[in-house]
Amino acid sequence: MNATLRLWGWPVGLAVLSAVGLLSALLGDGAWDALSWAALGLPTGIAGWYALRR
Repeated sequence: MNATLRLWGWPVGLAVLSAVGLLSALLGDGAWDALSWAALGLPTGIAGWYALRR
C-alpha cells in the first residue's frame, strides 16, 4: 500500500461519504432521507469517537 493512500484514504473516503449524504438530502424524500442520515451520521460518529477517545 503506498504512502499517499495510507495517509489520505480515510479522510477522502469520509469526504466522499459526506458529499453523498449532502446530495441525497437534496435529491428527494423517503429513502433518500435515510441515506442522507446514514451518510452524514457515520463521519460525525467517527469524529466523535476519536474526540472522546483522547
